[in-house]
Parts: sequence; structure tokens; C-alpha cells
Amino acid sequence: MTTPYPFTAVVGMDDLRLGLLLNAVSPAVGGVLVRGEKGTAKSTAVRALSALLPGVPVVSGCRFSCDPGAPDPACPDGPHEGTDGVSRDARMVELPVGASEDRLVGALDIERALAEGVKAFEPGLLADAHRGILYVDEVNLLHDHLVDLLLDAAAMGASYVEREGVSVRHAARFLLVGTMNPEEGELRPQLLDRFGLTVEVAASRDPDQRVEVVRRRLAYDDDPAGFAARWADEESELRARIVAARALLPSVRLGDPALRQIAATCAAFEVDGMRADIVMARTATALAAWAGRSDVTADDVRQAALLALPHRRRRNPFDAPGLDEDKLDDTLKESAGQDDGGTDGNDDDPDPDGGGGGGLPPQRDGDGGPGDTPQQQEPAADGSDTPAQPEADGSTARGGGGQQAAAKAAEPFRTRMLSVPGLGEGAAGRRSRARTEHGRTTGSRRPQGALTKLHLAATVQAAAPHQRARGRSGRGLVVRRDDLRQATREGREGNLVLFVVDASGSMAARQRMSAVKGAVLSLLLDAYQRRDKVGLVTFRGKDAEIALPPTSSVDAAAARLDTLPTGGRTPVAAGLLKAHEVLRVERMRDPSRRPLLVVVTDGRATGGPDPVALAARAARLHEAEGVASVVVDCEAGPVRLGLARELAQRLGGTAVTLDELRAESIAGLVKDVVKDVQSSSPRRAA
Repeated sequence: MTTPYPFTAVVGMDDLRLGLLLNAVSPAVGGVLVRGEKGTAKSTAVRALSALLPGVPVVSGCRFSCDPGAPDPACPDGPHEGTDGVSRDARMVELPVGASEDRLVGALDIERALAEGVKAFEPGLLADAHRGILYVDEVNLLHDHLVDLLLDAAAMGASYVEREGVSVRHAARFLLVGTMNPEEGELRPQLLDRFGLTVEVAASRDPDQRVEVVRRRLAYDDDPAGFAARWADEESELRARIVAARALLPSVRLGDPALRQIAATCAAFEVDGMRADIVMARTATALAAWAGRSDVTADDVRQAALLALPHRRRRNPFDAPGLDEDKLDDTLKESAGQDDGGTDGNDDDPDPDGGGGGGLPPQRDGDGGPGDTPQQQEPAADGSDTPAQPEADGSTARGGGGQQAAAKAAEPFRTRMLSVPGLGEGAAGRRSRARTEHGRTTGSRRPQGALTKLHLAATVQAAAPHQRARGRSGRGLVVRRDDLRQATREGREGNLVLFVVDASGSMAARQRMSAVKGAVLSLLLDAYQRRDKVGLVTFRGKDAEIALPPTSSVDAAAARLDTLPTGGRTPVAAGLLKAHEVLRVERMRDPSRRPLLVVVTDGRATGGPDPVALAARAARLHEAEGVASVVVDCEAGPVRLGLARELAQRLGGTAVTLDELRAESIAGLVKDVVKDVQSSSPRRAA
């Protein structure tokens, strides 16, 4: 067995260590979500925590870790009255991102259930994690159906397995710990709210600290057992402190003044629901116990807010988590003033370790999340649909065209449904029709491997003709393995939505690029909700570039879009060829994920000999490979050439205007854009 890296040997990462330790003291806090860039010891610290947890008393031989003092009356291995208990180490169970449903919740042997009436159940990871830690690395990449099962178990404290009327229930209370890299996509709001605390981690920029990290890691890799032995005393001290804090926790007093501060803080930051108030109360109590105090102070409340609220304040996927500490301090002072000091009179019992953090510094706000880049000013209108001219100092943008400042995106809106035709077999999502493990039943087939979803009617139909030959004598049906039928189901899949955005000078009229960015931002929001991967290709000047390779992070795409400049010629063919290259590579990486190509342009190709014909030939490449395409026609003004619609025909797709893209009418905004283009742009010859 591999010797784990000692928890006390982790350098820095004060917020991360504090969040994990508070959950070790009080599992009722509800777990912790660790957000941060790759290579920041997220997984190392989480795995090291399990070695610090006290032992767990369990019923001997119970696969579901029942407490001998209060066994689960519905335990599948029960009843346990009068059964001896044994002590074992607390478990840390890892849930792989690619795990199956049966691996998570357990598997029922349907064949034995039908033929013998026996509930033969093999426990899953939820049973293993009961009264321990369930750790999900890259939790933001977890499939939706597994997320739903986790939500159900976390809410009810139990896991239910249902297979065609045969059901098994067992207790499943666990400490949920997840790590994620925000660059790879965000979590669903429902799962995000289930994590009690969240911490942001980033690699230190202090050379001395980085040197110490490398020194310790190399020493551990050379001799794991020897390295762990050198930190054994520190580990024992920390383990004893956790035990002492757990013992003190029931006697910690959370007075009305502290409760009022908690309620006022949650109200001031407009968090949804009441879970934030409850988590803050539990966290503040754990902080006091960790510091060895019997009363909760204002410092505990402040630290609890910094840990429990940032991830609950997001209103859309593009909001960066965080908390305004100045506003937090003002709110705490105001609520304390209303209660004549509001700190429960505990100033005479200061925290021996320096504050509510229990010996660890308070969380730092502002780790540079997405959306921190300030918006640049909207460009002035040049009134032209022709390529932009070089700047006054003679400089030109990359590719040969003049570059204008990035326009601010208009407000996003709800878009119409765009989907890939046909029936796919990609990852579960919410966009296009697909054969999936979940959804409505459409038929049956012979199982390939283990049976997961029984089609009961088809199974009975297959077994019925053979009952006399099999010697059936009673009421029960004689079922053989060859009779079993797997249900085929149809649901929805997520797609790869590749945006190809025209950033040329013809798109740079006042309000026009703003409206276009607003439309793309709206489609990105739609892609987030439908669990798609997204990519971004832009073209301007003489060529095209991949602004963002395909990713699950819609935030990253929105950030690239925000800083997208405009200017130069319109190399439509270059954009389509670059998109063809991206899709070719992605098809090799993930052949089951079907693409949806979204081209945002006015279709007015310029640059080179016969640019319109070049664009048509590039479009036919996508048509020949059956790529589903949508062209968002951004053409405006009194003279419309219809080139975007011709491009859509060449792609074998459909064309929609900005107005048609909206699920609700935006005629007023479009009229404003058209009016501005008419007043500022010279007419082009028909």
C-alpha cells in the first residue's frame, strides 16, 4: 500500500487546509469544493486528510458500515441487533469521472431476482463511502446522471437502487470533497450548492515557498515511508487536535447575536435559499471548536462567510465566484451595532491562534477568476463596410487589416433550439436526440455484457413460449439468461458547438458587433445549459485563428469573446478551413460527439481572387462530411446581398437572422441596429 503524503507537510494552501480540517471536525458542514489551476496539490491534500480522521466503529461483516450503536434497520445485510462491533480506519473512496451508474450505486442481479426471487445486491461506491469521504477529482466533468444520483444521496442520506420493481435501500452519509479546474468548465448550480464550503487555490509566486514545495516533494518521492516518518509527530498532534475539537463541538454556543450576523450577511449578499445560513452557522461553530473556544465570535462568522458564500453568489455561468470583503465587513458591523456589540462578549477569550481561522490565515479574495478582465470602450463608428484602414501611426493588425477596440457584448437572451439532426450516441446532454442509458424506452435488444436496464415485457415475451418445455409447474415464470432483454432508450446528448465568428471590418459598425457578441454569448449560455463542449474560431485580415480549442469551459469562451477585436478584410474561406481542421482533430479524439457548426457572419467575403467562390468550396467540405451547420446572418442595411444565406446553402445548413435567433422577439433592438447602419454606412453597389 502506498504511503500517503503527510497533510502537515503541505506547503502553504492555508484556505484549503482549513476547509478540509473544518469538515473533519464537523462533517455536518457539508464537504468542500476545491477550485484551482492544475498542479496545486488539490488532490494531494484531500488524500492526506483521510489519514487524520478518527477510526470508525462498524458492525462486523456489514458491507454498509453500520454503526453498532445505532445500526440501520433497513440495512440489506441486517438485522444487526446484538452484533459485535469492530473499529477500522475512515475510508476515502474515489469516484472516477467515467464510472458507471452501477459502480456508483451498486448492481442488482436481475436474473436471480426474476428466476429465484432473491435480491442479490453488490454494493457500490456510495456504500463504501458511508461514514467516510467521497472524493471526486475533476468533479465538474462528472456525467449528469451521476450528478443526479449524488444529489439524491446527499439530500436523503440514503441510496436507492430500483430495477423493474426490485428495490434496495441503504444509508449513504458521507463527506463530499471535490476538486476542479475552472478552465475545464463549471459545475451545475444544484451540485455546487451541495458543497458546504469552497476554497480557491493557486500556486505561490514566492520563490522561497516554491523551492520548499519542490524540496519536500522530491524527498517524498525518493523515500515515502521515511518522509512520512519525519512528519509523524506533527500528524499525531494534528490528529489529537481534531479529536479534541470534535469533543468540544457539542458544547460550543452559537448565540443570537452571531445568528443575526449570519442572517444579515446572507441577506445582504442575496444568496438563494436557506442552506447558506445553515452552513455558515455550522462552519462558525466548527471554527470556534477548532480554536478551542466554547463561544462563536464575529471573527468566526466572518471566516465562515468567506468559506461558505462565494460559490453561492453566482447568478449565471460567467460570474466569477467571490465575495466583496468591504461589503462583508460593513454588514457585520451594522448587524453587530444593532445587537450592542454582537460578539457575545467573547473579546476576553481571544483565539490563541489569532482569529476565527483556528491557526490558519483568513481566506484571500480575488484569485483572478474568469470575468476579471475590464471591458474596453466600444469602438467609434467608421460608417464603412469596407476593410479598415491602418492606424495613424502606420501600425496594422495581424493579418494586414486595421484593428479596432473590442466592442462590449449586448445583453444575452434566450435563444431558439438548435440541434443536430438524426440520432446520435454521444455523451449525455440536453441538445440532440441520442441513444442513451437514460430517457424514454423505445425498444429492446439482447444485452451485450452485463444487463443494466431490463425491458420486462420483452423478457416475458421471450420466455413465455418455453415454459412447458422448461417444466414450469407453479405460478412463477422460468427465466433463463437467453430470455433477458435490454431496454433501448432515447434521450439527449451534448454536442461540440464550434463557433466561427467574423471579426472583420464589415462587422465593426456601431452596435452591430455588440449585437453579434450578445448573440454568441447567448448561444454560449445555451451551450452551458445543454452540457455541450464549445470552441471558437475567428477570422479577420488575411487568415483565421483558433481563439479557443474545444473545451467544456463556457467561461473561457466568453472571456475570449469579450476581448475580440475587429477590423480588416473578411476571409470567410480561411475561417471555414480552420473549422474543418478543428473538427477533423476532434473527430479522432471523440468520435461519438457530433459537431454543430455555428458561423456568425454577413457573408461578404473579401481578399484574394474570387473570395466568394473560395468560401463556397470550403463550405462544401463541411457539407460532404455531413456536419450540421447554422449560419447566423448578421447582414444589415438597405442593401442586402444575401451572401450569408447562400453560404448556408453551400454548407447544407440553415440561416437565421439575429431576430430569428431569439426565442422572443427583439425587433426593437434590430431596428436600432439597422437605423444606425443606414445612417452611418454608404450604400454599396448592388
